[in-house]
Amino acid sequence: MHNAGRVLGNALTRFEARVLDLMVQAGHGQTRLPHINLTRHLDLKGTRITVLAQRANMTNAAMTELIDQCESLGLVVRMADPSDKRVRIVNFTEAGRLWLAAFSKALKKAERELMDEIGDDAAAALFDALARYAGVVESIGPQGSAN
Repeated sequence: MHNAGRVLGNALTRFEARVLDLMVQAGHGQTRLPHINLTRHLDLKGTRITVLAQRANMTNAAMTELIDQCESLGLVVRMADPSDKRVRIVNFTEAGRLWLAAFSKALKKAERELMDEIGDDAAAALFDALARYAGVVESIGPQGSAN
């Protein structure tokens, strides 16, 4: 019998490596997996740092470090929350939105490659089953509501 954690982890490692490879090919080799952990939880309208940390299951300090890195890459910017000037909201920059478009394209290509390898029916069943399974994780939110 397979170890589910190992199989899922290995599949995720392979998938993420392919997405990063495609990002390098698209001229976005400066970002790493931890940066994606920030961007996958960042709403297009902006998100508070505390919410980003909660969604990513990280401390505020660790998330702030990722934000610092992504800010130095020009992908995000911190702004005052209009409802509370003491609070910072993280937003994508214009360069960050271009990066996000390239990431979306890389993600779709990697998904297509996965589907080509295991078959459309198997991929659809896999995605549906994993979505049901992941739907119980409260930190993710309902149906990947981060973006």
